[in-house]
Amino acid sequence: MRDAELARLAEEHGVATVYEDWRGRSVHVGVDTLRHVLTALGVDVSDPRAALEAHWAVQERRLLPPAVVVREGHLPRFPRPDGVRTWVELDSGEHAEIDPGLPLGVHRIHAERAPGAANGGRDGTVTQSAPMLVVPDRLALPPALRDQRAWGLMVQLYSLRSRASWSMGDLRDLAELADWSARDLGADFTVINPVHATEPGPPIEPSPYLPVSRRYASPLYIRIEDIPEYTRLESAQREGIQRLARPLRERGRTADLLDRDSVWEAKRAALLALFNVRRTAAREAAYQAFLEREGASLVEYATWCALAEQYGSDYRDWPERLRDVTSHTVGKEALRRWPDIEFHRWLQWILDDQLAAAQAGASAAGMSVGIVHDLAIGVRDGGADAWMYRDALVTGVTVGAPPDAFNQQGQDWAQPPWHPVRLAEQGYAPFRQVLRQAMRHAGGVRADHVMGLFRLWWVPEGASPDQGTYVRYDHEGMVGALALTAKETDSVVIGEDLGTVQPWVRDHLAERGILGTSVLWFERDTKGNPRRPEDWRPECLATVATHDLPPVASFLSAEHVELRDRLGLLRRPVKEERADAEEQVAVWRAMLIELGLLASDTDPVSCPAEVVVALHAYLARTPARMIGIALTDVVGDRRMQNQPGTSTEYPNWRIPLTSAEGEPILLDELIADPQLCAQVRRALRPLTEDWCAPRS
Repeated sequence: MRDAELARLAEEHGVATVYEDWRGRSVHVGVDTLRHVLTALGVDVSDPRAALEAHWAVQERRLLPPAVVVREGHLPRFPRPDGVRTWVELDSGEHAEIDPGLPLGVHRIHAERAPGAANGGRDGTVTQSAPMLVVPDRLALPPALRDQRAWGLMVQLYSLRSRASWSMGDLRDLAELADWSARDLGADFTVINPVHATEPGPPIEPSPYLPVSRRYASPLYIRIEDIPEYTRLESAQREGIQRLARPLRERGRTADLLDRDSVWEAKRAALLALFNVRRTAAREAAYQAFLEREGASLVEYATWCALAEQYGSDYRDWPERLRDVTSHTVGKEALRRWPDIEFHRWLQWILDDQLAAAQAGASAAGMSVGIVHDLAIGVRDGGADAWMYRDALVTGVTVGAPPDAFNQQGQDWAQPPWHPVRLAEQGYAPFRQVLRQAMRHAGGVRADHVMGLFRLWWVPEGASPDQGTYVRYDHEGMVGALALTAKETDSVVIGEDLGTVQPWVRDHLAERGILGTSVLWFERDTKGNPRRPEDWRPECLATVATHDLPPVASFLSAEHVELRDRLGLLRRPVKEERADAEEQVAVWRAMLIELGLLASDTDPVSCPAEVVVALHAYLARTPARMIGIALTDVVGDRRMQNQPGTSTEYPNWRIPLTSAEGEPILLDELIADPQLCAQVRRALRPLTEDWCAPRS
């Protein structure tokens, strides 16, 4: 009986008691998992029946949901009992009646129940209020994408070095890649990894998908020499900065793994020197305008950075007096450390300038979209966002993914999830702040694991990833907040909807104007055969693979199977895995030959470059609105950037761009080396020749 009541309690709070796995089988969630997840949500599970009755009593007294979300041109849908009067306080401060003509934005809805309207007249006047979001019904594509399709390169920015960068790719490298690919090749966009904020000191987490903050960006991506104050230094000071850069540039000409700690140590010293340079009046005015726009959020983030430099990057390990961002003690500590805080605020201003320059340069080069920033699904537990947004996040659980074909043990991403109710009660403000940062200087955004706007896989602390369960979110609110911010910033939105996805979720996203992600290796028809190009969905970003899959050259040779076997990630014999991988290559090879895109005598293992061209030609034949081409495939790189299911067992996110022979490839060579340029143009020929001519 208690287990049945616990299950009912879970369902009332949006916690799944049974789900369908990647094979289509029903899996019942264990009682321990349900108890742990409900406790994390703030539910007392010691007496499930009493908790149920308390929950129902609260719901009965509610006049409004935690947030009211309504699509533009529609009336809100929520129960409105007789005798309850409602009105809206617009974000402008004016009052308005509820009607379909309410403007887009975040307003506040009020509800009032007169005495005697309920409970036999025992209650007096009851007034409640809640945030009210009026959001776009559907996002419209930018004019340039309505009548034509677009293609662009996808790159892990940190892996793309140049002779001038400090051993890892930076925002100047991004600007130059975008400019070259637009002017010389006809690209319309460049998709990059998240550039969210990292720790302010070593050890720096390599994964761009495990940041300390999504609200702000990582100073690792700053190009030192592009800061205007650099030109105001004395020659001896500039030489001192270049002495910091030289050993890093030398390392950047090798295929050695990236060392973010060394990069940041040198860049931090250079940035401190530049921070102390007197700014011109115009620059100072621009800086003050930036600080005013960012307000208290930037102060809080910079305070976390200053405290983390002394106490470490997990605020839960700090002295207890400093763990509450709103406390008077933290305010006093911030005043004491103000010079350090000002330095971290200044870093974000420099980043904002260089992010803006990259997007402006992409647009000037002729890109119809420009830079597409990646938005990670969450942040590191204990980091800056976890400290700043503690009231909207859940502790005691982490976000991950259930087992699937490529990650048979499931995944734990070590990130705290949003609290579904508390986030809604805040009008989704923390989420919208994060979105606005990603979209501010972008033509588009790729939302990683977009299914998380509907439900997330919560893993109890200390449990294995396969012992989690799904927790439901109000998708109208989450998707609405995304659409509203995209509308405000004129951004294309691409949802990464791969893995275990309920079919209606893709339908809903398409209905709202959010593009999906279609990966060639995963595209199969109902019989399990490769999907013919004309049968692909049009409203998507089509790619051959993702950063979590091997490059084409490695996929064709089944190297990824041997790697996963060495790392202990397989749940069936390696012979079976290898046979399955070889079968996948064989059926796709047959499809390419049937379509006339690959010569029948081509051996995929010995001639991967031929297959790369054929695969890109295949993508060009799909109706996909956008086509993303991995830079690793263009140059023949064989190493995976990330092997899911590992942390230190594999050098995830630390691999520089290299050739098929393992030699380092610099951006300068991509642009200027005749032999490499010819290789790039050949790999991209199906797009550059058939889609559009290079821009002048």
